[in-house]
Amino acid sequence: MRLWSRGSVLTRTLCRGLLGAILAVAGTGALAAADDDSRRDGYRYYQIGDLAAPRPAPARPGAMLVGGGDWPYPAFRWLIERAGHGRIVILRASGSTEAQDEFFNDIGGITAAQTLVFEDRRAASDPRVLEIVRQADGIFLAGGDQSNYVRYWRGTPLSRALDAHVRAGKPIGGTSAGLAILGAHAYGAMDGGSLTSADALNDPAGPQLTLVDDFLHLPYLERVLTDSHFGKRERLGRLIAMLARLAQERGRDDLVGIGVDEYTALCIDGDGIGRVFSGNGGYAWVVGPQPAAELYAAGRPLSLRAVPVRGIGAGSVLHLSDFRVERPAFSALYDVEAGRLIRRDANIAPTASP
Repeated sequence: MRLWSRGSVLTRTLCRGLLGAILAVAGTGALAAADDDSRRDGYRYYQIGDLAAPRPAPARPGAMLVGGGDWPYPAFRWLIERAGHGRIVILRASGSTEAQDEFFNDIGGITAAQTLVFEDRRAASDPRVLEIVRQADGIFLAGGDQSNYVRYWRGTPLSRALDAHVRAGKPIGGTSAGLAILGAHAYGAMDGGSLTSADALNDPAGPQLTLVDDFLHLPYLERVLTDSHFGKRERLGRLIAMLARLAQERGRDDLVGIGVDEYTALCIDGDGIGRVFSGNGGYAWVVGPQPAAELYAAGRPLSLRAVPVRGIGAGSVLHLSDFRVERPAFSALYDVEAGRLIRRDANIAPTASP
């Protein structure tokens, strides 16, 4: 029996090797054919579920801001409920079916999911792409590199279709890079890297701090700059620096930053009420409005005082109409002295402080 079992293993091994050789000679054969099936002009397309099924319930407006990392499923169920348990369309510029599989198989409660993976700007004008977005009940912007989203989508029919989706009272969400572009202002990462707080504070007027706007236009985020992976990657300093730059360039004193921790989401309903869902006790951080910088100049470290920072936890409520916070998880004032971030006054300290 052992000899037979060994022979079976050997036979299977030889067969797998032969199959691999055949696929290699054939240019990966079935795998290449499957990949070809997904390819379109400037993008790839995937789907799962029943595209013909009607939406089970009405759609309602909402925005889900996810900080990155693992998904907090209660927030995603909130988005699905807002989408009327209908069809979710995932937009991305890397990867393939990961998010749609997680939506459909792991979370469930939707009729179908479709994925558009953008590889070129021309795809953002493709009539088939625009029709898929138009028919979406909910839209989710995946993580990756937000500079691709800026290059591929900004100023295109797709960006206008996303605005139309929101105006139609249907929900939208994003994680990591997908969150970064949901605010009226965003760090575009056009410098090719991920800007650190130290570098941003040391030269907020420098070329590495690349900001974009006039991209997406979501209600209640009109004066908001969004950021992700917030506490873990210590991004409070860079968000303060980005707000200082925007205030200086635009002559504004009403801008607000919202940073979201990993495994955490800030969900905003159609009335502008925001609540946090987190799998690890994370927060959404509300930064500002902040005072004018005492020192802001190209090549010089930033200096300013008394930047207000508040934490939105599981028991908090954020009113985005005026950025009032009920039951903040923590609140603090921060100074920046010659590019160095200093917390000068705080009550309940955050678990992941910068």
